[in-house]
Amino acid sequence: MGHYGERRERRHVSTILAGLRSLLPVRDDYRGLRTGWRGDLVAGLTVGIVALPLALAFGVSSGVGAEAGLITAIVAGLVAAIFGGSNVQVSGPTGAMVVVLAPIVVLHGAGAVAVVSLMAGIMVVLAGIFRLGRAVSYIPWPVIEGFTAGIGIIIFLQQVPAALGVTNTGHSSNAVVAAWQTVTEASWPGALLPLGAVAAVAVIMLLLERFAPGFPSSFAAILIVSVAAALAGSLLPTIGELPSSLPAPTLPTFDAAMLASLAGPAAAVAALAAIESLLSARVAASIADTGPVNADRELFGQGLASIASGLFGGMPATGAIARTAVNVRSGARTRMAAIVHALALLLVVLVAAPVVGAIPLAALAGVLMMTAARMVSLETAKRVFRSGKSSAATFAITLLITVSVDLVVAVGIGVAVAAFFALRTLGNMSVATREPLPGEAHTGDERIALFRVEGSLFFGAADRLVEAISDEEGVEVAILRLSDLQIIDATGANALAGLVASLERRGVTVLIKGVQAHHRRLLDRLGVISSLRDPHHLFDELDPALEHARDHIRRAS
Repeated sequence: MGHYGERRERRHVSTILAGLRSLLPVRDDYRGLRTGWRGDLVAGLTVGIVALPLALAFGVSSGVGAEAGLITAIVAGLVAAIFGGSNVQVSGPTGAMVVVLAPIVVLHGAGAVAVVSLMAGIMVVLAGIFRLGRAVSYIPWPVIEGFTAGIGIIIFLQQVPAALGVTNTGHSSNAVVAAWQTVTEASWPGALLPLGAVAAVAVIMLLLERFAPGFPSSFAAILIVSVAAALAGSLLPTIGELPSSLPAPTLPTFDAAMLASLAGPAAAVAALAAIESLLSARVAASIADTGPVNADRELFGQGLASIASGLFGGMPATGAIARTAVNVRSGARTRMAAIVHALALLLVVLVAAPVVGAIPLAALAGVLMMTAARMVSLETAKRVFRSGKSSAATFAITLLITVSVDLVVAVGIGVAVAAFFALRTLGNMSVATREPLPGEAHTGDERIALFRVEGSLFFGAADRLVEAISDEEGVEVAILRLSDLQIIDATGANALAGLVASLERRGVTVLIKGVQAHHRRLLDRLGVISSLRDPHHLFDELDPALEHARDHIRRAS
């Protein structure tokens, strides 16, 4: 017995170690590099150009500054590329994360973001270790589209201050309210200058995407508007001075009270990081055959990326759907492309920080407004609404709560709403039908009721099915055919036990036919079988059950 216990313990330890090894980098991560390095190099440089304005803009928009956005794109992008579970995922600051971080900065200050990044990163690492990677597959499509559209609306509204040249930071943490406050505070006609820069960025991006679709439109638009502003000697607010190197990693200052106050925000950030990263990896896998996605390793890598970003003074990171799509479409086949993207951004910091610091904030706002506008797809909304009332309601509720309350709350409520509609549909498919008795009619057959129970007997449908059976009058024997019952939960089994006991008290003999093997244990535990008048009233086939019922009627007569 002792040797058996030791062997079992060794197997358990071996299983744990094998699971941990599956979360770490392996040589196969770069299997296609020898033949595809040129594609990875081109893709990495392309994504770096696309990511530069977005990293700067997301850093500014979140309230922690352009420097933090760049640090996140470099450090988190590099760590996630090496340790993540997707061969082509590109990680860094994203619009969805900005939506969650902006209120944290308002309430706790910019210094809290690095602490939140560390806390959220640890949570996401643990989610990967505990194999929670498949959880994202339970988020319904209308919920994903609802919170994506909601994020787009919030990002757009968050850019209104920069677009109108308003620098007051005392606005509401709600994007809708803050945008309205900004409009009422704007100084006209002075606001026309930054608004013109935003419009110029939008026009340039639209023209380039129309006539040169492969060109990095956001980078070109910012370059053109920045040069024009510098030549005209405009007084538009700019990013300002940026460091010419990465800061040394350091543990941010915190205490127990701070950790307690940031626990909730960190959990929200962790949930968002996990959801968005796994969705992005799934999108990448659908675009091209670039190898399998290890969802648990992706969480592990994204968690490490946020931890590393926090140590360098950056923001929490997630997989970036748009940048990942650009990476794949530019020819990336291994994670070396994402590594090149991070190194290209590092090169920008080392050699071009003064140039980048001269970019007008209004130009970054224009890029983000265009990015946000693409996230609100009218065509997608039409598809959702055409798919049914329940999908439309789930989409609308998720969108409204995202904009008015909180992104993670919106996802939770959206999933709950979708689950309600799914359970209602499943419940409506659950029926108890009285069937005619097979074969030749016998005297007294009218006192035998044969019920076929189909579908699911669970908490959403149990009472209705029980009522349908118990409402029958003039019945002395009831045969319940359960062979077509697909799902039964504890509530359903308990309701069935109550039905059997109720019918038996009324003098109705209950026979049960066709209990499936995987349902038997639950029916035993909750007293369905023991509620029968006789344990022999449980049958595998219908003919013996029907013969027993007819014999019972003959004896009763």
